Amino acid sequence: MTSDKHLRCSFCGKSKESVKKFISGPNVYICNECISLCNEILAEEEEREAQEQTVPSPTPQEIMAVLDQYVIGQEDAKKTLAVSVYNHYKRVNHQGVLDDVEIDKANILLIGPTGVGKTLLALTLARMLHVPFTIADATTLTEAGYV
Repeated sequence: MTSDKHLRCSFCGKSKESVKKFISGPNVYICNECISLCNEILAEEEEREAQEQTVPSPTPQEIMAVLDQYVIGQEDAKKTLAVSVYNHYKRVNHQGVLDDVEIDKANILLIGPTGVGKTLLALTLARMLHVPFTIADATTLTEAGYV
């Protein structure tokens, strides 16, 4: 068994006396400097993995082009949706990266009479972005004619 005076870091070989902290395990030793280096390596790896997981975000023009193929008219609604979806993906993909820039979360409420394309707009966006889409009918929750 090695005496305390001759203990060395199993990674860099520095002696116990030449470092601030020294952690021992079963026949293995590591110094604070090697721990710091390992933490930096792990942090860089996590950051790289996070960047690889970003979702490709279509531009507002690309979103508008797809919506134009399926919905006639409703230019203001299509433009608002395209910009909002783009900003949403920008916020999601750059979370933590752009700490000095704050992109507010925004919700959209589509209101209008039957048949103007509200559901078609939402459904087309969901298909384009490959996200789930569901429809809930609020008339089942209230009395007829009362909202």
